[in-house]
Amino acid sequence: MTRTRISQGSVFEEQIGYSRAVVDGRWVFVAGTTGYDYTTMTISDDVVQQARQTLANIDEALSRAGSCAADVVRVHYLLPDAADFEPCWPVLREYFAAALPAATMMVVGLASPAMKIEIEVTALKPDDD
Repeated sequence: MTRTRISQGSVFEEQIGYSRAVVDGRWVFVAGTTGYDYTTMTISDDVVQQARQTLANIDEALSRAGSCAADVVRVHYLLPDAADFEPCWPVLREYFAAALPAATMMVVGLASPAMKIEIEVTALKPDDD
């Protein structure tokens, strides 16, 4: 099996030394992703908008990996403030509606105070049979 690394050109990927996603066989591992718009390196102050942008970033990585949101089997939500999680539920529920992945939410410190949510996913692409 071939391992493929996917980059979104984030300065964080270069500075820290990681890939946005790694594909290994049918497995797709998407790194913790935040709400930065990587084309402008801007981030909204609103946690719900950050969640939307985070999912758009994840969606692009999954697509480039030959996968999609319906293939997600595991998701980790990381937030500095637990109170910010519930406002994101409608956006998360819509995105993960077809997958209903196993999920964990953790209250953690993130790399920048501007970041209000970080999401990491694992997907299993459908068998080609």
